Amino acid sequence: MLHLVIAEAELELVPKAILDHPAVVNHARRRGKRPDEILVDGTYHHAAIKKLPDGERRGRPDIVHVCLLNALESIANKEGLLRVYVHTRNDEVIYIKPETRIPRNYNRFVGLMESLFKNRAVPRDLELLRIEEKSLEELVEELNPDGVFVMHEKGEPTKPSEFGKILSELREPTVIVGGFPHGDFRAEPPGKKISLYKAPLMAWTVVNEVIISFEHWIL
Repeated sequence: MLHLVIAEAELELVPKAILDHPAVVNHARRRGKRPDEILVDGTYHHAAIKKLPDGERRGRPDIVHVCLLNALESIANKEGLLRVYVHTRNDEVIYIKPETRIPRNYNRFVGLMESLFKNRAVPRDLELLRIEEKSLEELVEELNPDGVFVMHEKGEPTKPSEFGKILSELREPTVIVGGFPHGDFRAEPPGKKISLYKAPLMAWTVVNEVIISFEHWIL
C-alpha cells in the first residue's frame, strides 16, 4: 500500500485579511456566495493575494485538482494499492476514499472543496471526503509507515524506476509531494528527500512518476 500526501497544498477559504477586497467581493457576488465561503484562487484574486504573507504562492487549488485526478484515476488506486491525502497550508488534512471520483471540471471541483470546508465531509452520508485539523507530522505518525520520502529538487538523485523498486519493497511507504507552485516547504517535512529529475517538476508530474514507477514493480 502506497500512501501519497499532497503537502502544504495551497487550498484554503478566503482569509479574513482580504474578505473585503473588491476582487474577492465581486467574485463571490458573481457566484452567489459570501466571500468567506469561496476558495482563494489566484486567477480571480491576484490583487488581493499580493497583500497576504506568502502571497506569491497562494491561491492554487488547480494543483490539488490535477494531482487528485491523476492519482485517483491511476491503476494503483483502482487495484486498491493507493491512499491519497491532502494536507493544507493551514494544517488541515483531507482524507479521500479510493472510490472517490473527483470532478474533471475545475469549477465543479472548486464547489466540491468549498462544500467540504463548510460541512467537513462530503457527501455527509458517505463521507467520500472528510477534513480534520491535523499537521503533516501528525498525519505521518498516524499512517505509521515503514518508509517516508519527500520529493524535493535538492533530494538524493534517484531514477524513477529505482525509486519504484524501493517503494515496492516496503510494506506501507509514504511519499510526500509539495502542493504549492514553487519554492520550498514552509516547515521541514519528515522523511528522506528524493529527486527524480535534474530540474524542478510540477507537482502533478511528480505524482505521475511516483505512481507509475510504483506500479511497474508492484503489479
